Amino acid sequence: MNAEPEPGAEPVAEGAGVAGAVGSSPGPSGSSGSSGSTEVQEAPQTPETLETVEAKGAVSAPGPDGQPRKVSRRFPLFTRDTARPEGGGRAASGDAPAPARQWPLLSVASVVGLGLLLTALDVFRVGTMLVGIALVGGAVLRWALPDVGMLAVRSRFTDMVTYGALGLAIVLLAMMAQPNPWLEIPFLDDTLHFTIDS
Repeated sequence: MNAEPEPGAEPVAEGAGVAGAVGSSPGPSGSSGSSGSTEVQEAPQTPETLETVEAKGAVSAPGPDGQPRKVSRRFPLFTRDTARPEGGGRAASGDAPAPARQWPLLSVASVVGLGLLLTALDVFRVGTMLVGIALVGGAVLRWALPDVGMLAVRSRFTDMVTYGALGLAIVLLAMMAQPNPWLEIPFLDDTLHFTIDS
């Protein structure tokens, strides 16, 4: 197939085939109305078949015209979409059912649900400790596994720090809860008495 137009021929509109050229409307027998010779109708040519598309450097997805766009490596002024967080891929293969692909999130959520159920059944210390332990477990899963599915919200480091700090704080607060705390930190007790007395 020749990609260049013949000399003296009219330019063909982009995406139009040979049969769509100006002055060559095929009749019922496939013959051209202007020259009387028989032409074989060809499929419409796309921009890729007319010329080889080549882009060098950083290339993004194709633009509205179907051509690859050269992009800058700078951050855009306005965010148009969001990228998947680091490690946000499937935790299992694509053949597995949806719950199996999200097992890290489901395991953390089920332990949190169990902790909330125990808290509602008036076993508040153990229940809130389970909630904190589930968050610490989420931080460990985020650190240990390369892909954790929807458990990944931000970058790996930020998720680990957030899950770990919140989980540790919840566990410590559950252990220090009154009455009969399991953990007593003397300077916190002195600080509380100092602020109440003054």
